[in-house]
Amino acid sequence: MSQDHYRDLLQRCAGLAAVPTIVVHPCEAGALRGALEAAEAGLIAPFLVGPRYKIEATAHAAGLDIRHLPLEDVAHSHAAAERGVALIREGRGEILMKGSLHSDELLHAVAAREGGLRTERRLSHVFAMSVPSYHKPLFVSDAAVNIFPSLDDKADICRNAIALLHVLGIKRPKIALLSAVETVTARLPSTLEAAALVVMSQRGQIDGALLDGPLAFDNAINAEAARVKGIRSEVAGDPDMLLVPDMEAGNILAKQLIYLAGADAAGIVLGARVPIVFTSRSDNAQARIASCALAVLLAAARRAAPGVPA
Repeated sequence: MSQDHYRDLLQRCAGLAAVPTIVVHPCEAGALRGALEAAEAGLIAPFLVGPRYKIEATAHAAGLDIRHLPLEDVAHSHAAAERGVALIREGRGEILMKGSLHSDELLHAVAAREGGLRTERRLSHVFAMSVPSYHKPLFVSDAAVNIFPSLDDKADICRNAIALLHVLGIKRPKIALLSAVETVTARLPSTLEAAALVVMSQRGQIDGALLDGPLAFDNAINAEAARVKGIRSEVAGDPDMLLVPDMEAGNILAKQLIYLAGADAAGIVLGARVPIVFTSRSDNAQARIASCALAVLLAAARRAAPGVPA
């Protein structure tokens, strides 16, 4: 994230105690270092879960000291995912952090009907992005979990993101519902779903935010593009979040912003019993710490008001 957005995020965490965090299978240097750096920043208290010999070998090769950290030895990444989820259920941690295992492997354990961390909400991923050419933090969802979300899934994706944005102090977040065009047409189902989501928000089925769509990316993000096309909208040109039509579009959009527009991005999975820090092997230290900071704020909000979704 930009220095200003990054500093603001860390300032929001000032005064909060380090949150017990289960770090699942940190068997790659970046994943292990990310947990240690977040601990050094006072954000989390890591509890490592994975094959001891791999974690210790990774630490030795990277010059990292983990002797002071609790470490539970399990045989492999699959066992680490299951044990990490079990430790959360046992009350040993308030945040789950993805290490170097595959995303699907961790989410499978989280979403398990027996022994998982499911809630009534659909799991969804949010990128918190700082785009140099945009005037405020920009959130993108869902670019990593739901491949082809249904209308009901998209409603939950909105609800999860709204809860996060409220915790971050955005009282009435503006959500742009993206499609390829800004007109409703049966030939593009995402436009129909966007229109339905707007009506759902107007009737209180999705509360706490201002939704508008369908919007194409240009008129969603640029007020002049919206004006030229005759779109009158409080959201166009000033969204806090972009709801993408599917994971493919969202993943491409997020990576374009990172690699072409120079954006920084923090990632988190919402909708489980606890926030899940969802980092990538390519994330820099700042992105990893920002992801942990988001989870810390959510954990604090959940502790203060147990009904607040993770």
